[in-house]
Amino acid sequence: MNRDAWKDFPGAPGRGAVICAASDLPERGVRSFDLDGFPVILVASAEGLRAYVNACPHQFLPLDWRSGNILSPDGETLRCSNHDAGFDACTGAGLDGLGQGCALDPVPVTLRDGWLVIG
Repeated sequence: MNRDAWKDFPGAPGRGAVICAASDLPERGVRSFDLDGFPVILVASAEGLRAYVNACPHQFLPLDWRSGNILSPDGETLRCSNHDAGFDACTGAGLDGLGQGCALDPVPVTLRDGWLVIG
């Protein structure tokens, strides 16, 4: 999985682009953001915060296009609402269905001065 693949997406924001205020971060679960046309999905779990390009590698539709309920009850699997492809919530690796052999593209994030930013 290429950690910088997100930069290849059209309209990808650069490092330092603000995603949200730290106070808007979910403690657990999933939240999606649109950064001027660039889709980002955050996954908050006991393992920490992860961010991915919100695009299923199968057809590049947002994982939550049909439903925002894309995280399994145990918090371990992201499930594409379009084609039911399964991805590991911690790594983005494809687990089953149309997700096998694919992976979500990670977006590096960091907290800076009360804001979650890319980078």
